[in-house]
Amino acid sequence: MIIGDKTITSLETIDAFKLGTGEYWFTLDELQNATIANTEEKNDITGKGGRKISSLKRNKGVTISGTNGLVSGGLFEIQTGGTFENKATEVMWADYQTVGADNTAKTEWKAVGTEGAEIIDLYVRNSDGTLGKRYTQAASESAGKFKYDPTEKKLTFNEGDLDEGTEIVIYYKRKITADVLENNSDTYSGKCMMYINAMAEDKCGNIFRIQFFVPKADFSGEFSIELGENQAVHSFEAESMAGSCGISGSKDLLWTYTVFGEKTTDTVDP
Repeated sequence: MIIGDKTITSLETIDAFKLGTGEYWFTLDELQNATIANTEEKNDITGKGGRKISSLKRNKGVTISGTNGLVSGGLFEIQTGGTFENKATEVMWADYQTVGADNTAKTEWKAVGTEGAEIIDLYVRNSDGTLGKRYTQAASESAGKFKYDPTEKKLTFNEGDLDEGTEIVIYYKRKITADVLENNSDTYSGKCMMYINAMAEDKCGNIFRIQFFVPKADFSGEFSIELGENQAVHSFEAESMAGSCGISGSKDLLWTYTVFGEKTTDTVDP
């Protein structure tokens, strides 16, 4: 059989499945790029006068790397060794409010924390957006101090301290239920089975599907999420390892490359 040349026209998805169980893990479907780099060590065997008479080849290696256009929760899990949990947690909140005629204001949400010290910080917000005078929480309002009732979410200031309409910024923690991933110092990146799917075309315009299968992809825990004005992308790198479990004939397999027609039908066993 002769396999004709193909032009890979688009990178579609990378699908990850858990080792051993084969359970689906995650999909990267907004891939900006991906690279499969194959390496091999070669040691020359020399003879008289240093002539090269043969070579010893060993230690093949494969590295898969790329960037995804969206931040992936599943990719975070395999890179950190953590697991997302939906649970009660605390988040820091910045609240922008206005003081009323009765020397009071309200937080948008209930502040939580040590009783009598639920508000972490409170500042007057200047007209140019900067932070001005700082006020602290106390058991009762007085000069430069305010009282907070978490049940009513009510802030009470000392009479004459702040004019009606004064803008304030309040920093406090609130308790919510959310999806949380913990990146602990004693857990490390994981491994998975990986399928890299792409579309291709031959010289005659026929459409094909291409699939790279990596039986054991060992993900690196080194990655970066660049935040700022530009789009945040999620980078990744994994190394293909031999000796995958649960995959027939995969003891020494680093990857397979499968090419099939877009309308290829199922093979019917005899």
